[in-house]
Amino acid sequence: MSLKNLQNVDKFYETERLILRPMSLDDKEFIFELYNSPKFIKYIGDRNIKTVSDAENYIKNRFLPQFDKLGFGNYLMITKEGNHKIGGVGIFEREGLDVVDIGFSLLEEFEGKGYAYEASLKVKSIGMDDFGLKKISAITTRDNFSSQKLIEKLGLKFQKFVTLLDDNEELMYYETE
Repeated sequence: MSLKNLQNVDKFYETERLILRPMSLDDKEFIFELYNSPKFIKYIGDRNIKTVSDAENYIKNRFLPQFDKLGFGNYLMITKEGNHKIGGVGIFEREGLDVVDIGFSLLEEFEGKGYAYEASLKVKSIGMDDFGLKKISAITTRDNFSSQKLIEKLGLKFQKFVTLLDDNEELMYYETE
C-alpha cells in the first residue's frame, strides 16, 4: 500500500450531520444488516451475505482492496448526533463501467432525511477534488425513483441504459458532464 493510500484509508470526513470513514472489518455486523435489508436486495442486489462472517469476507475482498489500489472506496455514514451507523456511500470501480461509480445505501429508518445526498455530495467532492477524478458515473434501476432524483440532484445526467457483467437487468447510467 502506498503512503498516499495509507493516509486516505485513515481519513475521516465530515459533513454538517455526518462523519464518513472508510469501511473496516469492525463494520461486519452493520454490512450484514444493511446488505440484507429488503430495499438493498430489491434495488442493489443480493450480495449473498448470509452470515456476519460472509460480511467480513466481503469487506476484506471487495472494500479493502479498492482502498489499497485507489485510495478511496466505500465509506460508513455515522450520525454526529447519536453516533449511529446509518449507511454506506462510496466511489467504486465496477467491472463493465469505464468511469468510477458513486453509490449509496441507507438503513430504511434513515431514508428521506437528506443523509444520502449530504454524504454523496461530500464523496463526489472527495473524488473530484482530492483524487482528481474528471468524471463520476452512477447506476440505478428503472424503478428506484428516489435514487434517480438524488443522482440528478448531484449533477449527473442520464446517458443510456447499461447491463453489467453477470447481470441481466438493464440499469440507468448517469455521468457528470
